[in-house]
Amino acid sequence: MIDLHAHILPGVDDGSQSLEMSLEMARIAVASGVRHMALTPHCNLPDNPRTNYDSPELRRRMDQLQLALEREDIPLDLYAGCEVFSTEETPMLLRQKQLISLNDGKYLLVEFNFREDVDFVFFILEAILDEGYIPLVAHPERYHFVVRDPALTYEWVQMGCALQVNRGSILGRFGRSVQSTAWTLLDHQVAACVATDCHRSEFRTPHMSDVEDALGETYGPECPRLLLEDNPSRILQSQPVTGLHPRPFRRRFW
Repeated sequence: MIDLHAHILPGVDDGSQSLEMSLEMARIAVASGVRHMALTPHCNLPDNPRTNYDSPELRRRMDQLQLALEREDIPLDLYAGCEVFSTEETPMLLRQKQLISLNDGKYLLVEFNFREDVDFVFFILEAILDEGYIPLVAHPERYHFVVRDPALTYEWVQMGCALQVNRGSILGRFGRSVQSTAWTLLDHQVAACVATDCHRSEFRTPHMSDVEDALGETYGPECPRLLLEDNPSRILQSQPVTGLHPRPFRRRFW
């Protein structure tokens, strides 16, 4: 399996705090069937906008972690990336090549403030597309505006975006409303992939086989293969996602 959203790079954000923790997280991932993982440290956070822009130091840390995995005989291949917090500067930073896309390709993992204005979300997604990149929207099921109106995600997919749902959301780790929204997105086939968004070795771990089982039991074996292997692989190769047949939502009125 391939995990496209992981805070396993040590000492750069609120994820892994040490090399030892990163190695333990890698062992957990491999034991659950993960063989490829994108390093996606938080980037462009509002309280520290210069956090984790593309830099030689960040690239050096990524290479160091891969070498440490090889020394420990942990069979996990790492790919460069970042989870970019969306601000008005995001399109400019892309133009200046200051952000790390997934495997340095066409897909950019982006997140939003959980209470963001919906018009701003559309503005940013369109701007990223205009720059020639494909937004991979991180954990849309956790945003308050998507919980209120999941139909927004269908519009984003129609624009050309891709969506990444969190393993923890599917399994109920973020509450019932987020879990219900996650399954709604899966039912409507708007989710291109599922990832762990792992942060630590003790909680929010990179374990993946439980969500693989949950998807298989609900939708059959082709679903986890599509969302945990095929589409993540296509995203790393800058190819269009496949196998999805997005269904429009019935709008809620109240």
